[in-house]
This record gives sequence, structure tokens and C-alpha cells, in this order.
Amino acid sequence: MTLPKSSREYGTKDETPDDTFDWFKSYADLADDIRTLIPDKSARILMLGCGNSKFSEDMWDDGYKNIVNVDYSAVVIERMQARNSKTRHEMQWHEMDVRSLTFPDSAFDVAIDKGTMDAMMTSSSDVWNPPEQVVNDCVAEVSEVLRVLRATGSFVYITFGQPHFRKRFLTGEHAPNTRLEIKTLGEAFHYFMYVLRKGS
Repeated sequence: MTLPKSSREYGTKDETPDDTFDWFKSYADLADDIRTLIPDKSARILMLGCGNSKFSEDMWDDGYKNIVNVDYSAVVIERMQARNSKTRHEMQWHEMDVRSLTFPDSAFDVAIDKGTMDAMMTSSSDVWNPPEQVVNDCVAEVSEVLRVLRATGSFVYITFGQPHFRKRFLTGEHAPNTRLEIKTLGEAFHYFMYVLRKGS
């Protein structure tokens, strides 16, 4: 699977409103894990960098009716809002930068990132020593997510990135009083689900 050469290319291809695309795991692949992590289907959920993925739609259809989607691409947000305006009209869509969220503190129970942080890393070819800007961008996202999560909220990050490349962005001074859990997904090709819990 080839990611965009730069984060600017993420989610901005010429598409029709009915086009959808998932980087890797679909909701069907992860539904059992999501239901375990989020047993309360009334939980307020923030979808970070939603793109034109069906993940939010499938979660909604599975009973999660309090989902807020953000993406930095105005084109994507407009198209996804139009696509869901009749069947899922209560789902929210906002053009927003995950590094600088405009939501108030403690606004969500769960935040989900499925490949968005990965997209911010595509400008670097050195996974061992990413440039300072990439590190700052990823740390900024995590800091903002923790700010908008409630006291016992959880940040769920789904990625192909192995722990020795990703833990640095999820732990440290910018993530105090948290506990990180890691689950390996898949068989032949592994993906990972990182769950960063507040209040730990």
C-alpha cells in the first residue's frame, strides 16, 4: 500500500461524493475491538482526519450516534457531509487541523486516528530519525487530543507503524498521567492498535 508522498495529497484527489477509501483496516475488521473499547454507544467520539473513509459511517450504522469528524481538507468535509446529509444527518463534519483543534477542553470520550498521524509522517523517509517538524506535528496532535478528551477518555490510534517507531509520539511529557496499551492486528501483515488512556 502506497501512502501519499506528502500530507497535502491526503484526501484531496479528484473524487465523486460517493467515492470512499480506507487506508487499511475497515470498520468490519475492527468492530469487535471497537465495541470492547467503546461499550457505551452514546459516547462522544472524535474521528481525526476522517478523509473519505467509511469508518465513521459504519460505526454510525453499528449504533454509535455521537460522532464528530474532522479533516483539514475542506473538499473532503464538504463531500462527506453531502454524502451523509440524508441518512446520517446528525453526524457532524468540520474542517479542522488535528494539531490545533478548536473544540473546548474535555469535550470527547474517545478520539480515533486511523492513519492520520501516518499521513503526517510521509514527508520523512527516515523512520528512525524523523525531522523535527514531523515530531512536532505528531506531538501536537497527541497533545491536542488529550486536551479535548475527558478525564477518563481514550485515544485510539490505528496504524501500520511498529511500536519502536510510534511510542515516542504517544508517551512523554506531552502525555502525562496516561497509560499506553498496544494490540497487534492481522496475521501475514501486522497493523497495530495503540490505546492511550487518560487518568492512569
